[in-house]
Amino acid sequence: MVFESSSRERILFVCTANVDRSPTAEDLYRDDERYEVRSAGVAPFATVVLTRDLLLWADRVFVMNEREDQHRTMIRIRFPDVDRPVFDLDIEDRWPRGDPELVALILRRLRPHLGSPRAASGGA
Repeated sequence: MVFESSSRERILFVCTANVDRSPTAEDLYRDDERYEVRSAGVAPFATVVLTRDLLLWADRVFVMNEREDQHRTMIRIRFPDVDRPVFDLDIEDRWPRGDPELVALILRRLRPHLGSPRAASGGA
Protein backbone atom coordinates (compact mmCIF):
# COMPACT_ATOMS: atom_id res chain seq x y z
CA MET A 1 0.00 0.00 0.00
CA VAL A 2 1.42 3.40 -1.00
CA PHE A 3 0.27 5.12 2.21
CA GLU A 4 2.37 2.81 4.40
CA SER A 5 5.48 3.34 2.28
CA SER A 6 5.14 7.12 2.32
CA SER A 7 4.82 7.19 6.12
CA ARG A 8 8.44 6.08 6.42
CA GLU A 9 11.20 8.61 5.96
CA ARG A 10 13.17 7.98 2.76
CA ILE A 11 16.94 7.94 3.24
CA LEU A 12 19.49 7.85 0.42
CA PHE A 13 23.12 6.93 1.06
CA VAL A 14 25.62 8.09 -1.57
CA CYS A 15 29.26 7.18 -2.20
CA THR A 16 31.39 6.96 -5.32
CA ALA A 17 30.87 3.50 -6.83
CA ASN A 18 28.01 2.17 -4.67
CA VAL A 19 30.09 -0.89 -3.85
CA ASP A 20 31.25 -0.61 -0.22
CA ARG A 21 30.26 2.40 1.89
CA SER A 22 26.74 3.34 0.83
CA PRO A 23 25.56 -0.30 0.44
CA THR A 24 26.90 -1.02 3.96
CA ALA A 25 24.83 1.86 5.34
CA GLU A 26 21.81 0.65 3.37
CA ASP A 27 22.29 -2.87 4.77
CA LEU A 28 22.41 -1.54 8.34
CA TYR A 29 19.09 0.33 8.09
CA ARG A 30 17.26 -1.90 5.58
CA ASP A 31 15.08 -3.61 8.22
CA ASP A 32 14.41 -0.47 10.25
CA GLU A 33 10.68 0.16 9.96
CA ARG A 34 11.17 3.91 10.50
CA TYR A 35 13.03 4.30 7.21
CA GLU A 36 12.93 3.28 3.59
CA VAL A 37 16.57 3.22 2.46
CA ARG A 38 18.41 3.10 -0.84
CA SER A 39 21.97 3.71 -1.96
CA ALA A 40 23.68 5.01 -5.09
CA GLY A 41 27.02 6.21 -6.40
CA VAL A 42 28.03 9.42 -8.15
CA ALA A 43 30.45 7.74 -10.58
CA PRO A 44 29.17 6.72 -14.04
CA PHE A 45 30.43 3.18 -13.33
CA ALA A 46 28.56 2.88 -10.00
CA THR A 47 26.54 -0.27 -9.30
CA VAL A 48 23.47 1.99 -8.93
CA VAL A 49 24.10 5.37 -10.53
CA LEU A 50 22.66 8.41 -8.75
CA THR A 51 19.78 9.92 -10.71
CA ARG A 52 17.54 12.94 -10.36
CA ASP A 53 14.61 10.61 -9.60
CA LEU A 54 16.51 8.99 -6.73
CA LEU A 55 17.31 12.40 -5.26
CA LEU A 56 13.69 13.49 -5.61
CA TRP A 57 12.61 10.26 -3.89
CA ALA A 58 14.79 10.96 -0.83
CA ASP A 59 13.78 13.00 2.20
CA ARG A 60 17.40 13.15 3.36
CA VAL A 61 20.68 12.32 1.64
CA PHE A 62 23.84 11.13 3.41
CA VAL A 63 27.06 11.38 1.43
CA MET A 64 30.09 9.44 2.55
CA ASN A 65 32.88 11.97 2.01
CA GLU A 66 32.84 15.52 0.68
CA ARG A 67 36.45 16.34 1.58
CA GLU A 68 38.08 13.59 -0.50
CA ASP A 69 35.36 12.51 -2.94
CA GLN A 70 33.30 15.71 -3.42
CA HIS A 71 30.03 13.78 -3.18
CA ARG A 72 27.94 16.79 -2.10
CA THR A 73 29.57 19.03 -4.71
CA MET A 74 28.90 16.51 -7.49
CA ILE A 75 25.24 16.27 -6.49
CA ARG A 76 24.84 20.06 -6.54
CA ILE A 77 26.62 20.42 -9.91
CA ARG A 78 24.67 17.64 -11.61
CA PHE A 79 21.28 18.33 -10.06
CA PRO A 80 21.18 22.07 -9.23
CA ASP A 81 17.37 22.13 -9.26
CA VAL A 82 16.99 19.37 -6.65
CA ASP A 83 16.98 20.70 -3.11
CA ARG A 84 17.36 17.97 -0.50
CA PRO A 85 19.09 18.08 2.90
CA VAL A 86 22.56 16.58 2.36
CA PHE A 87 24.72 15.46 5.29
CA ASP A 88 28.41 14.57 4.99
CA LEU A 89 29.46 11.56 7.08
CA ASP A 90 33.19 12.09 6.35
CA ILE A 91 33.90 8.37 5.83
CA GLU A 92 36.91 7.58 3.65
CA ASP A 93 36.88 4.87 0.99
CA ARG A 94 39.20 2.34 2.59
CA TRP A 95 37.11 -0.59 3.83
CA PRO A 96 35.29 -3.37 1.99
CA ARG A 97 31.52 -3.69 2.27
CA GLY A 98 30.43 -4.89 5.70
CA ASP A 99 33.88 -4.53 7.30
CA PRO A 100 33.42 -4.29 11.11
CA GLU A 101 35.41 -1.02 11.26
CA LEU A 102 33.28 0.49 8.49
CA VAL A 103 30.08 -0.67 10.19
CA ALA A 104 31.16 0.86 13.53
CA LEU A 105 32.11 4.16 11.86
CA ILE A 106 28.88 4.39 9.87
CA LEU A 107 26.81 3.67 12.98
CA ARG A 108 28.72 6.28 15.01
CA ARG A 109 28.25 8.95 12.31
CA LEU A 110 24.58 8.14 11.60
CA ARG A 111 23.38 7.72 15.20
CA PRO A 112 22.88 11.48 15.79
CA HIS A 113 20.77 11.67 12.61
CA LEU A 114 18.90 8.37 12.44
CA GLY A 115 19.41 6.73 15.81
CA SER A 116 20.60 3.15 16.07
CA PRO A 117 19.12 0.75 13.52
CA ARG A 118 16.04 -1.09 14.77
CA ALA A 119 15.02 -4.53 13.64
CA ALA A 120 11.54 -4.76 12.19
CA SER A 121 9.03 -6.14 14.64
CA GLY A 122 7.64 -9.56 13.82
CA GLY A 123 3.99 -8.67 14.17
CA ALA A 124 1.62 -5.83 14.63
